[in-house]
Amino acid sequence: PAPEENAMDVSYINPFIIATSSCFKTMLAVDIHPEEPSLKRMPFPTYDISGVIGLSGDAQGSISLSFPETDAINFVKKMLGAEQLGDDEMTDGIGEIVNIIAGNAKQYLTKFNLSISLPSVIIGKRHTLAGQSGSPTIVVPFSSDHGKFIMEVSLKTK
Repeated sequence: PAPEENAMDVSYINPFIIATSSCFKTMLAVDIHPEEPSLKRMPFPTYDISGVIGLSGDAQGSISLSFPETDAINFVKKMLGAEQLGDDEMTDGIGEIVNIIAGNAKQYLTKFNLSISLPSVIIGKRHTLAGQSGSPTIVVPFSSDHGKFIMEVSLKTK
């Protein structure tokens, strides 16, 4: 059968998994372990802190990393080598991590001429992220000795 029009090819997820693992290893000196990717389904998972970047060009969508609050604090402290974090350091740190990942993944997706937006950071207990309508969202959980998080990628080709 013909693939569903605008369906997301899951091979698009691999550059984001590679970029995420690379970012955490080089910027935070943390080995993270991706778990099985799956399609995002209701009920949507909830988070405390999310970094989101929009993607545009010959494909449109977004990438987000979402963390439980304690794990987000642990990761940003590790990245900054800090004992304590101010609110600005926390949002800047999460934004920087997702920005590095989007930029690194972009180099593997050159056929889409992607542009990345500035990161947005959402903070709020038990918030949900809604995906782009008409485009499936792939969810990849990651775990490490320093905490866990979820990556969500939605990419719709033109």
